[in-house]
Amino acid sequence: MDLFDYMRENKQTKEAPLAARMRPASLEEIVGQKHIIGKGTLLYRAIASDKLSSIILYGPPGSGKTTIAKVIANTTKSSFTQINATSAGKKDMEEVVSKAKDSMGMFGKKTILFIDEIHRFNKGQQDYLLPFVEDGTITLVGATTENPYFEVNGALISRSLIFRLESLTKDDIKELLLRAVSDKERGLGALSVRACDDALEFLSDICGGDARSALNALELGALSTPRGEDGQIAITLDVAKECIQKRTIQYDKTGDNHYDTISAFIKSMRGSDPDAAVYYLARMLYGGEDIKFIARRIMICASEDVGNADPQALQVAVAASQAVERVGLPEAQLILSQAAIYVASAPKSNACCLAIGAAMERVGAEQIRTVPPHLQDSHYRGAAKLGHGLDYKYAHDFPNHYVRQQYLPDELVGTVFYSPTEQGYEKNIKNWLEWLRRD
Repeated sequence: MDLFDYMRENKQTKEAPLAARMRPASLEEIVGQKHIIGKGTLLYRAIASDKLSSIILYGPPGSGKTTIAKVIANTTKSSFTQINATSAGKKDMEEVVSKAKDSMGMFGKKTILFIDEIHRFNKGQQDYLLPFVEDGTITLVGATTENPYFEVNGALISRSLIFRLESLTKDDIKELLLRAVSDKERGLGALSVRACDDALEFLSDICGGDARSALNALELGALSTPRGEDGQIAITLDVAKECIQKRTIQYDKTGDNHYDTISAFIKSMRGSDPDAAVYYLARMLYGGEDIKFIARRIMICASEDVGNADPQALQVAVAASQAVERVGLPEAQLILSQAAIYVASAPKSNACCLAIGAAMERVGAEQIRTVPPHLQDSHYRGAAKLGHGLDYKYAHDFPNHYVRQQYLPDELVGTVFYSPTEQGYEKNIKNWLEWLRRD
């Protein structure tokens, strides 16, 4: 049975979840995603004219990837079939390709293959599809919640158009809920459901842009709430809150949300915005991010972006890392908050980061330099005969525990790697070094 054929069977349609029943069947019914599927856009024109080339739909759960696939299935004159990458194997793909070749050879009819969760296919499975996509045997429609540039074969990407879907807005979700309440054919209209506006507002907001989540909650409320004296099923705010007790956030600990959120967290600390830093920290904690991972990022930021402008920042970060492992959640969130806010609020300097970067570049680009003889190890018999350690000046024997002598290899004398800034404590370091090196 082809994709969504079960939706055309009346009995199965009635038994399907509300979110499945309410999926738009035409371009005009699609809500949201106007940037890619709005009237006049490339994808809209391609579907409407049945001239679709291979595409990959990339976006968060509940944003409409499968909905667009259903619309394509209802619009195209090509053969349309579906496989799910979580359960399909090479044998399934071979069967699809064989039928596609027969369809093209006998009837001149193209085949559109919809692969849901295409990122689940391994490299070998994706490679198998490549020649058939390239020669036009099949037109690929892939759907993924993961960044295709990381998870999909580069050769497939180069032969496909990538369309990124965004989370649906609150207004988009509310429109879908209202449609579901009133629709007597596919929705809840035949049940005499009355949804209060504050309940719809709550569901539209708390679902985090996931239409499926909002519709599932609405259906649960409708099926579990007894009728009132007026014969109606009232979806009140209290009912809605019972159906979704925790806000849905788009956060996958191995996907784009993970990388985007941790990136925003680090950049907020670097940018000295403690409010933004603690907000992104809360998002990660809410999404179930590993607290040890968060602590590691705070430690790195304390060194990379604060450095010697406030040397205590690294101490705070390291102490926080040790503390969260001993304490655990939920109290660990207090420790992480303290550390993140401290690092965000501290004066910033990346001078240490630049210094090691410059030094590593010189080491990698040039021939290894010889250590000056007076700095070489002299703690073994015969070292003096080799000239090792001779004429070394022990700094603690001199005023201010400092004495001028050559430390860099001969070829690098005068090279400066570390240039302390005027930021925070690093200003003291700068003044001290300048005082020591005065003529």
